[in-house]
Amino acid sequence: MAKPNQTEITSIYNGEIVAGSLLIPESRKIAELLLEGVDKKMWHRAVVVDNVLQKRSIATAKRQAKLIRNRLTLMTSDIWELIINGSSEITTQALLAASIKHSRLLGDFMDKVIRDHHRIYNKQLTQKAWDNYFELCARIDPVIDKWSETTKNKLGQVVFRVLAEAKYIDNTKSRLLLPVAVTTEIKKYLVDNDEDYVLRCMEVNQQ
Repeated sequence: MAKPNQTEITSIYNGEIVAGSLLIPESRKIAELLLEGVDKKMWHRAVVVDNVLQKRSIATAKRQAKLIRNRLTLMTSDIWELIINGSSEITTQALLAASIKHSRLLGDFMDKVIRDHHRIYNKQLTQKAWDNYFELCARIDPVIDKWSETTKNKLGQVVFRVLAEAKYIDNTKSRLLLPVAVTTEIKKYLVDNDEDYVLRCMEVNQQ
């Protein structure tokens, strides 16, 4: 799988999300490890030796564990608790919030493209919408224009999968937009922690 190397990662957009979508069951496991405050040795044992994520290869386990940890450690432990103990909807929205915080590429797509689709009552996200968005991102941050077509397409696939898992679209094929309401618990967390950008991205159907 082609993906950005370290020289391609910028301060505005990065391609780390290519490693996985919301990864809900896996994220619950990682949230538990974070709450337990495991050290480096215990982390290695859990992810590599015990294979708590139940992956077929060590490389995949390590890559996804790193992605999830990078997302969750941007948020406070309160949201880790919601991920572990919340309802399916709360857990999913908590992970979406963390993913937006971690990936400006995802957040800006929601805030700019999906919000505009709702505004003009265009209920379908097309591949062209992603391609146009990526071109816009490349004008803002020219470094990402060096990413391969494979990477660009894979990033689009993962973003659409995230949106489907979070029920912002019906599925990854028709990509019809769905009405979304942020749960009381997640909205309270975001407001209390001054996560204005994340909340704005999640409330895309509100004009």
